[in-house]
Amino acid sequence: MNKKPSVHLFKSFLLFCIAACLLITTAPFGFLYALLRQIIFQKVKTLNLFFMEVALVLDQAGNVIMQYLLNDLLLQKHPTTYFFGNKKETISSVIGKNYLTLTLTPLGMALNSFLNFIDKGHSLNSILYDVKVWMKN
Repeated sequence: MNKKPSVHLFKSFLLFCIAACLLITTAPFGFLYALLRQIIFQKVKTLNLFFMEVALVLDQAGNVIMQYLLNDLLLQKHPTTYFFGNKKETISSVIGKNYLTLTLTPLGMALNSFLNFIDKGHSLNSILYDVKVWMKN
């Protein structure tokens, strides 16, 4: 994503380091607490939603963290290419959009096929609503 930085480089890197340290040191406790809490209060069925929400957030983070690598490896540069990097979007959604516009590289097509093997129609079903509007424009 091409955005002008609004925060000084050192300050943004420092904030990144603090956030990463907090995530690495506290997330395992929060995850374990959620599991134990739901088991103790016999709400194991709600863990399905918890796992999906955590997976979604990790996927969105991966879309931002790996945007340059994924853009270079999985996408053909074309006017209709939809690039990785949107913090509100999953990797699968971007793959689905580029599948529709035929802008995936062979590696991108292989990843799309793998995702669809695990979950039929995964990347197309992952496309966010705003992309459906984007496709009409």
